[in-house]
Amino acid sequence: MTRVLVVDDQFLIRAGLVGLLRAAPGIEVVGEAGDGEEAVELAATTRPDVILMDIRMPGMSGIVATEKILAEAPEPAPRVLVLTTFDLDEYVYGALRAGASGFLLKDSGPERLLAAVAAVGGGDALFAPSVTCRLVEAFARQAGAGAGAGAGDRAEPPPDLRALTLREVEVLKLIATGLSNADIADRLYISEATVKTHLNRTMSKLDLDSRAQAVVVAYETGLVTPGGGGR
Repeated sequence: MTRVLVVDDQFLIRAGLVGLLRAAPGIEVVGEAGDGEEAVELAATTRPDVILMDIRMPGMSGIVATEKILAEAPEPAPRVLVLTTFDLDEYVYGALRAGASGFLLKDSGPERLLAAVAAVGGGDALFAPSVTCRLVEAFARQAGAGAGAGAGDRAEPPPDLRALTLREVEVLKLIATGLSNADIADRLYISEATVKTHLNRTMSKLDLDSRAQAVVVAYETGLVTPGGGGR
């Protein structure tokens, strides 16, 4: 069973999500929250596998809630799937920097929602990687990527990539262009398991929580440039 926590400040949207998830096989809704503060509390007590996280909420935003949940959660940490009304959203970009695993549009159909929950709950670190990479690229184009209200600025600069091996850098670069593990394995003539190993080591060395964060780092360090691919 995939244990899911639903977070949205709009009751009707939250109730609809909960009803859909409860009717799906293999999913258990362990709680629902109407704001970020309640989400942090419930995440600690219910230990969900996946959190559907609204971003724009009164009080504690979904970005701050995501940061707190991932910082305080014991391993394995829950995977946060951001809910948003449109795909090029600066708030979503901030959540990806904070460690969210991916995002989903609120107008997505039931099948896409359930597929996203299943993918993230099953260990896939990013749902619809090409779409998420497009969002990261759009905000990487802006001076001071992620700046602005709600963008979740980090105080520290992006991590240095010198700790990575050449192969790890190569895998990171391909991930940032939106390729799946299977695509990368075919491109590099290695197994998917080896791709996952390189990615896991990269995330460990750079202290990253999700594949989406790895994409952000690849752009912010200049390893991949908007519209220009890897350097």
